[in-house]
Amino acid sequence: MASILSMRTVGFLFFGFFLLLPLVGVNDFYLYIASLVPIYVILAMGLNLLVGYAGQLAFSNAAMFGIGAYGAGLLMKHFAIPFWLTAPVGIFAAIAVGTLLALPALRLSGIYLALTTLAFAQCTLWIMTHWISVTFGASGFTIKAINFSPIPISTERGLYYLAWASCIGLLFLTRNIVGSRIGRAFVALRDHEIAAQSLGVNLLRYKALAFALSAFYAGVAGVLYAGLLGFVGPESFGLQQMVLQLAAMVMGGTASIAGSVLGGFLIVAIQEVVREFRFSIEIAFGGLLAVFVLVRPTGLIDIVRSRYPAWRERLEGYGGYKPVEDERATAK
Repeated sequence: MASILSMRTVGFLFFGFFLLLPLVGVNDFYLYIASLVPIYVILAMGLNLLVGYAGQLAFSNAAMFGIGAYGAGLLMKHFAIPFWLTAPVGIFAAIAVGTLLALPALRLSGIYLALTTLAFAQCTLWIMTHWISVTFGASGFTIKAINFSPIPISTERGLYYLAWASCIGLLFLTRNIVGSRIGRAFVALRDHEIAAQSLGVNLLRYKALAFALSAFYAGVAGVLYAGLLGFVGPESFGLQQMVLQLAAMVMGGTASIAGSVLGGFLIVAIQEVVREFRFSIEIAFGGLLAVFVLVRPTGLIDIVRSRYPAWRERLEGYGGYKPVEDERATAK
């Protein structure tokens, strides 16, 4: 039974199900919902690298998400440049701005860094809303449907497969980063900056790298989100978006790749349930975030680890699961 429920087997079945979903003839609405899952998984993985592994409490991920979407969308709107050329520009814009946020992180930490990055996110949202001549203001703007020719596939299915291919590629990238010396340096920064510096960890280099990687993931997600909706507006990148991303990370599991996948899936599923019952999304996710922080700060993935130790990951986060034998030895 344990081998059937191993992480690799469950992951293969999970991704296999979604990759085969368009072949069963689902309508465009369900295909759209399923396309949101990899976007939020990507966002959760990027935020986990910055907050969960590197320990930088930053609230700027929604802004990076928006910069990626606006960077690609505005070039398509103003200059009629194809999506395939604007997408790298949007991603690079998010990386450039995200890397600059590492500078205040050298002097600030904890709640002070959180407030500084939150202020930056709100300033970015203000620019998106009020720089009407460039961003089209609060009403946003539409972009042309993405053309996948010469591949004979519709825009909806093409974006679906593009989102899932990007998600799987970034999943393997995240796994390699976490298992490398970069991941170990991130965890050293998270646990104790002075001790990490004494061991030769360059604070500026690795903090900048953590912010840049998180912005890269958010930029990729933003570009995909803009293409999926065919519309870019500031209301998609405000404080509510930041709460959704934090909820995805905390609910799934902090500093956990499998937790990011679980959180990304849950955040999309819960949004649709909340909308179906016409309940406030802000109240629902604010309450869920508070409950998980107080009751289950290690996320739902920790419950799985407690039953199936094979689900343990390298460089686990706060309160990582310990095998029963280790706990008994500690008690003795």
